[in-house]
Amino acid sequence: MSNPAAPNPFALFQDWLAEAEDTEPNDPNAMTLATVSDTGQPSARMVLLKGVDDRGFVFYTNLASHKGRDLAANPVAALLFHWKSLRRQVRIEGGVERVSDAEADEYFQSRPRDSRIGAWASKQSSPMDGMFELEKRVAKYLVKFPIGEVPRPDFWSGFRVVPDRFEFWRDKPFRLHERTVYQRADGGWQTGHLFP
Repeated sequence: MSNPAAPNPFALFQDWLAEAEDTEPNDPNAMTLATVSDTGQPSARMVLLKGVDDRGFVFYTNLASHKGRDLAANPVAALLFHWKSLRRQVRIEGGVERVSDAEADEYFQSRPRDSRIGAWASKQSSPMDGMFELEKRVAKYLVKFPIGEVPRPDFWSGFRVVPDRFEFWRDKPFRLHERTVYQRADGGWQTGHLFP
């Protein structure tokens, strides 16, 4: 890999995300999050990006969820953004850290009230007898928090994926796709290209 001649990968990502916000019909901030359990079992699911800056990519979840348990055991992850309308994707790999309590509190309070109640009611990723069980739990927390603020539960917070590697993929004719890689090195980024 050579020294980068292209922009900072975070800036390039922000440009591509802005374009996706204009073209994608639904959830341009949707990303596949891949984690690994303590036994090495991989798992992937779709989540929503809730913040990005030069520190990394933030999403929120119940800490006892499948992904929360995976990240507690192995604080590494891979992300994949795929924007079909643009025929582009971005792959990101790196370590994972918890966001601060202040960040989690601020985001939690920005959510609709029903979503905050839902965070209390859902035992995310745990077995459930049926929808009535969830409805009973929602009712329980509506009674507990009838008016005013709904505080953030201590089992709900956010994670930040801190990238070590980016790959920007752009569709080209005849499967001669463009693949540009950024790898963190020496306090900066080295970049290179991959065969399609």
